[in-house]
Amino acid sequence: MAAEGGGKEMNEIKTQFTTREGLYKLLSHSEYSRPNRVPFNSQGSNPVRVSFVNVNDQSGNGDRLCFNVGRELYFYIYKGVRKAADLSKPIDKRIYKGTQPTCHDFNHLTATAESVSLLVGFSAGQVQLIDPIKKETSKLFNEEVSRNLNIVACNVFLISKVLKVRLIDKSRVTCVKWVPGSESLFLVAHSSGNMYLYNVEHTCGTTAPHYQLLKQGESFAVHTCKSKSTRNPLLKWTVGEGALNEFAFSPDGKFLACVSQDGFLRVINFDSVELHGTMKSYFGGLLCVCWSPDGKYIVTGGEDDLVTVWSFVDCRVIARGHGHKSWVSVVAFDPYTTSVEESDPMEFSGSDEDFQDLHFGRDRANSTQSRLSKRNSTDSRPVSVTYRFGSVGQDTQLCLWDLTEDILFPHQPLSRARTHTNVMNATSPPAGGGGANPGSNGNSITTPGNSVPPPLPRSNSLPHSAVSNAGSKSSVMDGAIASGVSKFATLSLHDRKERHHEKDHKRNHSMGHISSKSSDKLNLVTKTKTDPAKTLGTPLCPRMEDVPLLEPLICKKIAHERLTVLIFLEDCIVTACQEGFICTWARPGKVVSFNP
Repeated sequence: MAAEGGGKEMNEIKTQFTTREGLYKLLSHSEYSRPNRVPFNSQGSNPVRVSFVNVNDQSGNGDRLCFNVGRELYFYIYKGVRKAADLSKPIDKRIYKGTQPTCHDFNHLTATAESVSLLVGFSAGQVQLIDPIKKETSKLFNEEVSRNLNIVACNVFLISKVLKVRLIDKSRVTCVKWVPGSESLFLVAHSSGNMYLYNVEHTCGTTAPHYQLLKQGESFAVHTCKSKSTRNPLLKWTVGEGALNEFAFSPDGKFLACVSQDGFLRVINFDSVELHGTMKSYFGGLLCVCWSPDGKYIVTGGEDDLVTVWSFVDCRVIARGHGHKSWVSVVAFDPYTTSVEESDPMEFSGSDEDFQDLHFGRDRANSTQSRLSKRNSTDSRPVSVTYRFGSVGQDTQLCLWDLTEDILFPHQPLSRARTHTNVMNATSPPAGGGGANPGSNGNSITTPGNSVPPPLPRSNSLPHSAVSNAGSKSSVMDGAIASGVSKFATLSLHDRKERHHEKDHKRNHSMGHISSKSSDKLNLVTKTKTDPAKTLGTPLCPRMEDVPLLEPLICKKIAHERLTVLIFLEDCIVTACQEGFICTWARPGKVVSFNP
């Protein structure tokens, strides 16, 4: 690879980049794609997505990889940085007609070497449950139903025509996720702006469902399905206006962050269906969302070309990042490079392997999160916190960002050296922005607990609760709906954590319960329905000069087509572009010799 910078053309594709922890290298032999390597026309195709699952295979190759390209869906053994990819032997390959896969998610609770449960959403609105190891198709949800339509022509001839209709939702599936801690419940979002809660053990009706209002809040409503017997969908959520582009569960599974085409982030208590807080994009729709490993911060990206950091505790924007030149398609936190220091800054010396033992091992990740929970403890020594997150966009660039203590705690004295994250005042909005606007900072609300859940699993979006076993939530959920209980609190997630209560007490800590919200905040949300411009300059959407502006730690062009995937794993970073190439970037000190 040619050296970076130094007058090189901006469109040069990078195969390595350097951060303070070392050199990341693209492993060309660990690239996954369609086996025939035929150039793919991405025009009109849905975004390429990647999902990971670990099946606890004793052979050492326990990771499995699923990705979609156009109408095709592939399932491989993922060999990471250890061995070269073998594209000639997919475990499962499926080609669909009349529709395309748009998203997918594994159930990590039930995955074994003999069986995995994979949900796949489609452009025509269906959701399919498959097992790519057994190569079985278990169920199809929101499928087409045939109807006979009789038409009288010229008052003489009776013409019978078969009409196929989709009874639940006809729009594209934008996001599908298993409910954390459940073996049977999953949530599906559509471009219609609706979300539906399903149970794999129940069937869908043969007639269009009828709904009754269960709970209503600012800019969202939840309905139950009215039927004599329990059937799917169990619940229907209507969130915001326009397409619901993505949602993500908090690390403890109690809160749901949703981003919509109307430009709003909405954070909702999933158990009680209470609105916790909202945020408005600087311009355009929000396309992606993720939680920090400890659940204290949410990062979004979208059509304003910005990444926005929102505090769950304070319900306000604490920083924006400007580095992309086009829409941001994916944001993700890196739990393996989050830094917590209790003494003087580390001297970066010694071998790459020594450094990796400190920064990238699972013990390091667990230790980091444990010490994060002590951040506000009165008896702990002062600590320096740095969160690492990344973003990829339609500009084909990968950006890495450091969220440092001077951003997180601006009113506390700085006790140690800072990282490369820059804080500055912007004099003008980024390209595609909506112009400067007056504003102020947000108000604090009830602070959730400071405890920290275990590390995120290998999944491209959903931070599942890290548990080895969980009870089914279906009995409580079904009973509540069947009896017509009006309070959503009865649909609590308590029962899905019942079997491992002792583990929850030690590992999956509560983020607290928000019982009331600021009336001013809710009034602001109400106004956005009639006049979105009134949010500019308010706590929902502060002006550019009112919040710190982050510069990316690195910003590199790494693909020819727009990037659609960013996943942080223990020994590598995984990216994918719309051409259907899934790339592995080895972390510093993790490059090994390949064995075919």
